Amino acid sequence: MSPKRADQGTRVALLDSAEKIFANKGYAGVGINELLGSVGVPKGSFYHYFSSKDAFGEAVVEYYFEHYLREMDQLLGDTRRPWADRLMAYWDNWRDTQSLDECQGRCLAVKLGAEVADMSEPMRLALKSGTSQVIDRVEKAIAGGIEDGSLTVRGEARATAESLYELWLGASVMAKVNRHLQPMDNAVLVTRQLLGI
Repeated sequence: MSPKRADQGTRVALLDSAEKIFANKGYAGVGINELLGSVGVPKGSFYHYFSSKDAFGEAVVEYYFEHYLREMDQLLGDTRRPWADRLMAYWDNWRDTQSLDECQGRCLAVKLGAEVADMSEPMRLALKSGTSQVIDRVEKAIAGGIEDGSLTVRGEARATAESLYELWLGASVMAKVNRHLQPMDNAVLVTRQLLGI
């Protein structure tokens, strides 16, 4: 394996490990040595891969959304199903993978959103970009559902998409606070009402 390919593999391993560690401990609670140790990279070599912890945090958020959006596209891309079913499959997946403590790195936007918004401008901008792309996809699904007749929405698709994403972020936080899924179940009911399902 070439040194460049080995470096890229180590960089990806660091991003993958950090995604899971940050989802459990947050950003500020994790030191560089813990991240390096999680993938067996020697101490002191961090700056070979990233210019700073902030740059690393930004890269982790971008890496997270790259995979998240790919999975979202798969869920919403099943053209055999009406848009309403595809969109509800997305929310069901959210409920199953982004609540309580078993998110396995899947709830990074929920975990880091409030923490880094005032701490790191590059990470805030990466979160803003990623969440905007999620909302874009929800908006497209809503517009598709209106067109195929599987959804009935009062108001604009964009505003509804933004409201739904905000609802689900809040429900995820409250599920963690209360240590039960009732907030997620409430979000399912409100989502169905907003989408006329």
